[in-house]
Amino acid sequence: MIEIDGSYGEGGGQIVRTAVALSAVTGKPVCIRRIRQGRPKPGLAPQHVHAITALAGICSAKTSGIEPGSMQITFEPGKIRGGSYRVEIGTAGSVTLLMQCLLPALLKAEGPIVVDVHGGTDVQWSPTVDYFRHVFLPALRCFGVKASLDLKQRGYYPRGQGLVILRVEPGALQSAHLSAAPKTPVHGISHSGNLPEHVAQRQAESAVQLLEQAGFAAEVATESHRLPSMGSGITLWSGFMGASSLGERGLPAEMVGRKAAEELIKELESMSAVDIHLADQLIPYLALAGGSYTARKVSAHAMTNIWTAGHFLKRKISLIAGKNTKFEAL
Repeated sequence: MIEIDGSYGEGGGQIVRTAVALSAVTGKPVCIRRIRQGRPKPGLAPQHVHAITALAGICSAKTSGIEPGSMQITFEPGKIRGGSYRVEIGTAGSVTLLMQCLLPALLKAEGPIVVDVHGGTDVQWSPTVDYFRHVFLPALRCFGVKASLDLKQRGYYPRGQGLVILRVEPGALQSAHLSAAPKTPVHGISHSGNLPEHVAQRQAESAVQLLEQAGFAAEVATESHRLPSMGSGITLWSGFMGASSLGERGLPAEMVGRKAAEELIKELESMSAVDIHLADQLIPYLALAGGSYTARKVSAHAMTNIWTAGHFLKRKISLIAGKNTKFEAL
């Protein structure tokens, strides 16, 4: 059984999600100790429990320690079954982090899979649902991934109750070499729930204004809905680069839009192939299939993912310094 120190590096939930995902893919049992040991609330958070439980159900895994606050778990995977599944995260736990945990295993299922996931679609410390479907999934298609996502309802903190439907056609991964795309227009979605329509409009207008001042053509759609919780946000993307910002009480809508635009401009001006967050999220696929891409810098999450993947896979990921860092696995 592979043993992993869950307190390594930034010591967050990323180690747990990546480890159980690669355990399911490779069929290698894993024991993770000292989970989130250095965090204010150590051990598994409820959203980690939901992700592991969902994955265990899909791949017939034997598990122990899967409960909130647990600092040690074991995960022994079995056969990955196709079919339809429903996952209730509860409150506003991130649907995108859960899907990123499931997806590598779903690609090796015995047949097509449809997963209905209920939870938070646009919440702090996780990719937004628009980033997932407009940046992450298009990048995965370069690795041969056949997956699509339908957004049925957004879910904000604290109640969540968003709904997405993930459809996956299992298949073999292929090596991918992502390169910087030619300058293309920026697209985006600015959205709000239980707020006046002008909130989403102001977020969009401020983002477009800043992007155009920086020399990037931009078009941002707006949405305003009645939802279980109040909230707002904006996601921008161009090629394999994206950025997002969420509304907060007391934060002007213009600042929300501006924050996302500033982040994306920084990425676009670097002329790298992917943004720093996508560089982290693609690590399992790079380790599984091989390939390369560049990013303007290496995040702590990326380093942790590389370290975790090394426990399960022989293919090593090299980081080659330059104007932008090159991630390469041969």
